[in-house]
Amino acid sequence: MGPGHLTGSTLLPEKHPRAFRRARRRSRRRAPLWLSIPAVLTALAVSLPLAYLLVRSASGGWSAYRQAVFSGRTLELLVSTLALVAGTVTLALTVAVPLAWLVARTDLPGRRFWAVAGALPLVFPSYVSAFALVAVLGPRGYLQQLLGVERLPDFIYGYGGAVCALGLFTYPYIFLLLVAGLRDLNPAYEESSRTLGAGRWRTFFRVVLPPLRPAIFGGSLLVILYTLSDFGAVSIVRYDTFTYSIYNAYRGLFDRSVAASLATVLVALTVGFILLEALLLRRLRPSPPVAARPAQPLLLGRWRRPALAFVTLLSAITLGIPLIVLISWALRAVRSGGGFETVASAAAGSLTAALLAALVAMALSLPVTAWSLRFPGPVSRLTNRLSHAGFALPGIVIALSLVFFSIRYARPIYQTLGLLVAAYVVRFLPEALVASRAALQAVAPRFEESSRSLGRGAWKTFTGLTVPLARRGVLAGGGLVFLTAMKELPATLILRPIGFETLATRIWSNVSDGIYSQAAAPALALVAVSALPVYFLIIRPALAPRRAR
Repeated sequence: MGPGHLTGSTLLPEKHPRAFRRARRRSRRRAPLWLSIPAVLTALAVSLPLAYLLVRSASGGWSAYRQAVFSGRTLELLVSTLALVAGTVTLALTVAVPLAWLVARTDLPGRRFWAVAGALPLVFPSYVSAFALVAVLGPRGYLQQLLGVERLPDFIYGYGGAVCALGLFTYPYIFLLLVAGLRDLNPAYEESSRTLGAGRWRTFFRVVLPPLRPAIFGGSLLVILYTLSDFGAVSIVRYDTFTYSIYNAYRGLFDRSVAASLATVLVALTVGFILLEALLLRRLRPSPPVAARPAQPLLLGRWRRPALAFVTLLSAITLGIPLIVLISWALRAVRSGGGFETVASAAAGSLTAALLAALVAMALSLPVTAWSLRFPGPVSRLTNRLSHAGFALPGIVIALSLVFFSIRYARPIYQTLGLLVAAYVVRFLPEALVASRAALQAVAPRFEESSRSLGRGAWKTFTGLTVPLARRGVLAGGGLVFLTAMKELPATLILRPIGFETLATRIWSNVSDGIYSQAAAPALALVAVSALPVYFLIIRPALAPRRAR
């Protein structure tokens, strides 16, 4: 008996809504155990860090937790972290908005080239960008030598250096979304505004900017989450934030209760910003229809040279300075006869851990997304949402939780490659989930129904039909996990096995010791390995020409 029938009579949903929903639920197929059990286990495993924070924070009692969280030191960390978030987002928006406008809506010469150059700073991890800025602006840096002065203002260390290192290299998150939004924006609204007598600036702020607010909010959220979870840049420029203090509490004082208590504040900040972004988006009006034709490029006229100067200066800072610094330090290491001894082993470690994490994340993302899409229900939706918990947790929090559970319940896996891979999977599984969900949504359910009607079981249909049809999207999600795992630093520092090195840990340890020439080679290797995934998985799809719809 299907959802459209009840005791031989036709059941219309508009006349019998409750009975129709009950009949539809009865007729709905149950998910096979080979799909639901892996999905539930994945969600439970990803939720372990949240459970750890509750258990560890409560281990010392309410008084100890209150002393750790409601203290002057925590207030200072809160103020410094929020100040860093505000400064980073402001700088990123200041750069991303005009750059996106220039490459998407004007006759700027070489717009395609400048668009790619504007997105390429994503290949530089925050600790590499901070390392390059310190090498140029720090004591005995290139700028000091070029000017021939004994000392420059100590700008690069502290708040200013952290804002520059993060803002100038995270703005592409906003820039890429804005470019896509500007290309989808219907130019008829702008033309009507100008016809009614509004100038360019008024048209921009009253007509163009409001529909772009979802892209601005979404990109800003990515920048905020990156800033909250960053450890490498703030440690290099010596700016105290929650991540830096949590790491010091764990490593220096070995006080895990204090580290866990501080981590709860960091997680609360992360969740708060996510909820704020969702609230802002909910209050927005529906976006106007997608453009049926591309907008005519605006003529820059006398503003062409200033626009070219802006994009050239930006590319010189975000691409030229890091590359020149890394290459010069690498050449210095070659002349001194060192610097490359550990690159091969560190690169092998990075590739091994990141590739394993990508494979595991792809495998785990399939049952979670397939269950939520093909068998929707309260349990499958809850499982899907819990599997995204790593998105709200910085890497250092995940690392601390896995240390706690491995020492308590699985000591043999402590400080093993498997535990490090598990941290990567928990941290970056949402990237694979988003890509897998989009890929599975593109596979029409009728193909699976036809396969089952021909006698193939659910397992053979899933592995022989659904997965092959969705493989491109699943592989793209795995590529994103691979890219971000290659650059992960705090979790790697805490969980790596003894003697196990990655490019990220090699860079950080050399820079921390002030041996910049030894850090150049692994930094170049990391940038080279990251460049291709960033271009093909992020930049190329975002900048692809839009088709009329």
